[in-house]
Amino acid sequence: MATGPWVARQRDSVTDEQIAGIDRWWRATNYLSVGQIYLLGNPLLREPLHRDHVKPRLVGHWGTTPGLNFLYAHLNRMIQERSQPTLYVTGPGHGGPGLVASSYLDGTYTDTYPDASLDERGVQHLFKQFSFPGGIPSHVAPETPGSIHEGGELGYSLSHAYGAAFDNPDLLVATIVGDGEAETGPLATSWHSNKFVHPASDGVVLPILHLNGYKIANPTVLARIDEDELDALMRGYGHKPHVFVAGFDDESHASIHRRFADLLDDVMDEIAAIKAEAATDDDMERPRWPMIVFRTPKGWTCPPVIDGKKVEGSYRSHQVPLSNARDTDEHLAVLEGWLKSYKPDELFDEAGKIKDEVTSLAPEGDLRMSATPHANGGRLMKDLRLPNFQDFAIDVPHPGYGAAEATRVLGTWLNAVMAANPDNFRIFAPDELASNRIAAVLETTDRVWDAHIDEDDDNLAPQGRVVEMLSEHQCQGWLEGYLLTGRHGLFTSYEAFIHLVDSMFNQHAKWLKVTREIPWRQPVPSLNYLLSSHVWRQDHNGFSHQDPGFIDHVINKKAEVVRVYLPPDANTLLSTYDHCLRSRDYVNVVVAGKQPQASWLTMDEAVDHCTRGLGIWNFASNVPLGEEPDVVLAAAGDVPTLEVLAAVDLLREHLPELKVRMVNVVDLMRLQPEKEHPHGMPDREFDQLFTTDKPIIFNYHGYPWLIHRLTYRRTGHSNLHVRGYKEEGTTTTPFDMAMLNDIDRYHLVMDVIDHVPSLGTRAASLRQAMFDKRLEARRYALDTGSDLPEVNDWVWPDARGDNAGIAVDAVAATGGDNE
Repeated sequence: MATGPWVARQRDSVTDEQIAGIDRWWRATNYLSVGQIYLLGNPLLREPLHRDHVKPRLVGHWGTTPGLNFLYAHLNRMIQERSQPTLYVTGPGHGGPGLVASSYLDGTYTDTYPDASLDERGVQHLFKQFSFPGGIPSHVAPETPGSIHEGGELGYSLSHAYGAAFDNPDLLVATIVGDGEAETGPLATSWHSNKFVHPASDGVVLPILHLNGYKIANPTVLARIDEDELDALMRGYGHKPHVFVAGFDDESHASIHRRFADLLDDVMDEIAAIKAEAATDDDMERPRWPMIVFRTPKGWTCPPVIDGKKVEGSYRSHQVPLSNARDTDEHLAVLEGWLKSYKPDELFDEAGKIKDEVTSLAPEGDLRMSATPHANGGRLMKDLRLPNFQDFAIDVPHPGYGAAEATRVLGTWLNAVMAANPDNFRIFAPDELASNRIAAVLETTDRVWDAHIDEDDDNLAPQGRVVEMLSEHQCQGWLEGYLLTGRHGLFTSYEAFIHLVDSMFNQHAKWLKVTREIPWRQPVPSLNYLLSSHVWRQDHNGFSHQDPGFIDHVINKKAEVVRVYLPPDANTLLSTYDHCLRSRDYVNVVVAGKQPQASWLTMDEAVDHCTRGLGIWNFASNVPLGEEPDVVLAAAGDVPTLEVLAAVDLLREHLPELKVRMVNVVDLMRLQPEKEHPHGMPDREFDQLFTTDKPIIFNYHGYPWLIHRLTYRRTGHSNLHVRGYKEEGTTTTPFDMAMLNDIDRYHLVMDVIDHVPSLGTRAASLRQAMFDKRLEARRYALDTGSDLPEVNDWVWPDARGDNAGIAVDAVAATGGDNE
């Protein structure tokens, strides 16, 4: 008998014994699921049920669980028969007890958690721990073997599934889409993911739309539209729907199982035929991938009516259908009858072990969906082959030399990364790859696009390593699925619009936080953001595109998980991103500008600076060894750094006796104390850099209060004065944008005068001159639409001779969306 991925069926139909085995599995997992929700004792009903056997707090969700158990049982039979590697993604993740039950029957749960032994004591442990203090969550959480998708926040099951399928040509990803989840925007968009997979080089996602009709308290849209309309919708998305309806009449379970087994075989044969054609025809048209519409009652097999109200097939079964099972003998009897309807005596032996005939259809080893290595991606992960980033360095003979576009330089290195890793590295972008200036990767690969291609389209092909769709949700979800199955990648976006995935980031950061505490979960590649087109250079798009607050959002998460980097030039960006792509189990946020700007550090200096995370820039400081500064000027971010250096230049010209220390911060987490973040700086080192009693003028890329939040425990915090984005913006010139938020060089000089006590009235005329310069710059911008030449053409003194004649392209100097 031929076995292995994508083989056709080997017999005309399933056998009676297979049908009986499927039903036994379904009954056993249903029993175990109900037991997890309700029972504290008497797990196998070996004595009459007593109120003390029922948990005092009933937490969980029954409504979706029997459908999940049914599908898992049938997929098991298919996997065993075809040896088909399969990952099970549970969109309605609140069906957690079902996935725990199936992994227990698989044996994986006991292998992973020996206390859940294969006997009555183990069943007791399994039941008590569910949604119980010191136990496990109610969803398909990281603690659940076989899961890459918790499904607590709805909308991302298909995105994660397709991310898992990319570059996994032998993998089937069976993805259960809840009909409530199907109402979310991200899920509705994710049906289009089938235009971004290739039938030969990628795996297959099998969407199973679980129409059980209800959400928490309302019907679902897709369950209430006409069948023809639903069919047209799925076909319009590019799928071939197979409809299955069961559980609404007196049809026997054996008949239902047989019908679904035949349907699943038909679907798998269609997929096998597509894969076979793709293996021999590189030019095949995009296939109409099959999907299943699975319509069954909400809460299937629970008591049909409780207290005179419909429960099975109703929203009332969504969570705990019998939420007061301890309060009366009548309700206790209903629960006992419900549990006994699954005939546990036929499922468990005298010792409480599941009988062999119940698990006879379970696959073995890694073919078990709860044991697949794809759900523990660190087991499969291969390190990236990273070219030496120093070979791509910008030559910096003097600080301030040149006019490099940092992200374009990074793009040349990423192109080499792409070439060296043709099957485990991808870039995801919401139509912003070129705008963020990393399009050099298209020299090696194309944008994947399995839809119509016009003759004048650039870099579109049915296969490619760049995945672009104008949906931040899809890019985030695809990348998460790709990472959690052991591959590497990055997500580039405009800084302001990365907020669209705030909640998705939350969920991924929570996942990573928990997996770091689970010994059997292997580390996976970090989620890497490259945010460009940032707040200070969105002068062409205006206020709606100006928001640096994603950093604030990220820093709310556990310190062990999040990292934020603000490289000030091209060489520091190269060093930073090499570090990020090597890291594991983090979320790395890198914010970098794309417009031409001076380079400040040689590559060796950049590596040292990034290794430290922050440090004194001696070329911009004039404090003699052994003496203390009069003022510390600090910066984090490329534009704030530029303005600080320009302010230092002005101070040297007008107040040459003032001792200025310039500090640049590339790793924002270094500002925190070492007790609060792994990258945090000890107080002694922080005080050495920033002093304990001298004024600190800090020019920051984002919202200024974040710097206060990170440093509030520091000795000299009362001397800290932060400039940053204060929600002032419009379509204007770059320098006017800086002035609107007081991060400009002239205001920084004014700040120094205001906060250095020794200056006092001695610098009053200089302060007035800086104020007048701001007025002049504002008038010039309003009159000409550009910045003052002395601002626009400013160069650090050491590089003034070197930069003569360097011109900046007008498109590159602005947004550059259409280069």
